[in-house]
Amino acid sequence: MAQPPADVRALEQQLAVYLPAEQVARVRRAYEIGALAHAGQTRKSGEPYITHPVAVASILADLGLDAETIIAAILHDTLEDTQLTSEQIAAEFGTTVVELVDGVTKLDKVRFRSRQEAAAESFRKMLLAMARDLRVILIKLADRLHNMRTLGAMEAEARRRIARETLEIYAPIAQRLGMNRFKSELQDLGFRALHPDRHRVIAERIRAVLGNRREAMARIEAALNARLESEHVAHRVISRIKSPYSIYSKMQNEHKSFAQVMDVYGFRVVVDSVPHCYHALGAVHGLYKPLDGRFRDFIAIPKANGYQSLHTVLFGPFGAPIEIQIRTEDMDAVAERGVAAHWAYKTDATPANSAQSRAREWVSNLVDRQTQTPSSLEFIENVKVDLFPDEVYLFTPKGAILALPRNATALDFAYFVHTDVGDHAVAARADKKLVPLRTRLVSGQTVEIVTAPSASPSPQWLEWVVSGRARTAIRHHLKRLQHEDAVDFGHRMLDRALDALDASLESLPHAALDRYLAEQKYKRLEELLADIALGNRVADTVAQALLSGHGETLQAVRPQSSEKILISGAERGVLSFGNCCHPVPGDDIMGYLSAGKGIVVHRLECPNVPELRKAPERCIEIAWDKEVQGDYRIELRIEVANKPGVLAQVAAAIADAGSNIENVEYKERDLMTATMLFTIEVRNRKHLADVMRRVRRLQVVTAVRRHPV
Repeated sequence: MAQPPADVRALEQQLAVYLPAEQVARVRRAYEIGALAHAGQTRKSGEPYITHPVAVASILADLGLDAETIIAAILHDTLEDTQLTSEQIAAEFGTTVVELVDGVTKLDKVRFRSRQEAAAESFRKMLLAMARDLRVILIKLADRLHNMRTLGAMEAEARRRIARETLEIYAPIAQRLGMNRFKSELQDLGFRALHPDRHRVIAERIRAVLGNRREAMARIEAALNARLESEHVAHRVISRIKSPYSIYSKMQNEHKSFAQVMDVYGFRVVVDSVPHCYHALGAVHGLYKPLDGRFRDFIAIPKANGYQSLHTVLFGPFGAPIEIQIRTEDMDAVAERGVAAHWAYKTDATPANSAQSRAREWVSNLVDRQTQTPSSLEFIENVKVDLFPDEVYLFTPKGAILALPRNATALDFAYFVHTDVGDHAVAARADKKLVPLRTRLVSGQTVEIVTAPSASPSPQWLEWVVSGRARTAIRHHLKRLQHEDAVDFGHRMLDRALDALDASLESLPHAALDRYLAEQKYKRLEELLADIALGNRVADTVAQALLSGHGETLQAVRPQSSEKILISGAERGVLSFGNCCHPVPGDDIMGYLSAGKGIVVHRLECPNVPELRKAPERCIEIAWDKEVQGDYRIELRIEVANKPGVLAQVAAAIADAGSNIENVEYKERDLMTATMLFTIEVRNRKHLADVMRRVRRLQVVTAVRRHPV
């Protein structure tokens, strides 16, 4: 064959640095076969198609990957786009190369027909291809990187689709594999294609800022070099510049201005050993004072993707903080290249780098789980794959991807969609399965929120959410709803406390009341009353303070009013019901003031009551009103014969009694008997007795009792 083109010669020169001549010759042979197979095919840009696989191979050669990976990269589109068969490739290059090409081909067939389908299928196929052979995903990432570099030839719609896919799927995969250099370039190219104007503006502003800072950065770098040299630490100092995408993300996610994001100097210090990392840390802390609480040791505790470094933030000489990363040459290679650093595939003798060993452990778990969950939807639901170290990526039914904090629930998701959706949420569908709002979500799920106009937030919702956005929205809504309830309830509590002291709110002179409100920094009486109901003020203490200001002589012993405060259950903004004892209308009850939460209602038989009574000033004498509203959660402990169909019989009896089942769990189980704990909703004690009677009648049931007793 004639002299190969310049790009192939350049590739061979790259490979000759680390591969023996016979393997470079095999790569040349792969090029000849690939060029023949793709003959006549062109890219959108008009170039011969073979230039693309050669460029992909060159990207992988930069990472120092083995000959099989390079050959597979050159041939990666042949099975799908040419007449070349897997048998022909196997005969020439062996089965491993065929498996790699086949793996990438299968991956390429993942097409985004709709976002819902992409959610499960794309993730599943990509992760499983990686599980079969890590090199498959490396070829795919290099393929995507070259496509992104040459995206300009595509039509606008295709550019946006590919860019979005890159930002949502491929860049996070690169990050999970520790391949920071790939991740950064994929993100920046994706950002430029998706938002060209935003990218241009931010890039221009970065250039302007760096131009103004050149002298300051040079002085800091010189000072770092001088200090490390005086400590005899062999090192390299590199200034770090944030990319347009990373700046844009911080501005979006942390609600910061461009100036706030850029108000920092970044440097990396690379040394020759781990002890020298800590030595260098001491040296830079001696040069500039470290900011308290901003030191992170990722050497002792590496990130999930194998990344290791010391991170510290110093108070610099120019008023802006200085971010320093300190790492060894080996850690630097792993940080930039991740699993592809010091490639040591399938070698037991050579220890893999931390990114490789962590990635292999991760993907081997994927294989185990895949055998148990053949359905792609189940796979994504069950595999706790955390591609995104600190967040979960979820899909809306329309295909938008939302990034939520780790451990986010369906209720968090509802508030990320829209505040109104969150406020009226009643349940959710995760991958079409109905789930409660408190359900924790897993990356890759498609989530749909079920709403009802009558639904509204309750204080319990605050225990179900992890995101600041949801917490703020719930609190805001509750504050608005609670205010009237709280004012009314606080009024009753203060009246009761004053009544015990033979006084009343109406009998207090206005001057005494106004003086107290001013001293306690309340603008209106309503604010004080609401604070009493929410547990931030104790009614007895307030009553005594008001009367002492009024010149009354108080009794030394705290008096008790015989009058109980009656509750109807409608005061849910102020009241919550103890999970330890689940009180229902008809039970003898007491209230306990919990700061910020309001009044927690407990049954008098609750095992926690003796402890609560040790703070008598927080205990409220309450009782049920004649008219009580709503449903109340209780737990039933039911002992049954361990037979098929028992659960269905018990559930049917509870439903027949007009009760809703919230949760069921087996507490104990042996060959003959089983104990189940049902969480159900009832209206009052009479309704509860009816449910228990119906369950007791079942022949399979041996005992029913309220839990706790």
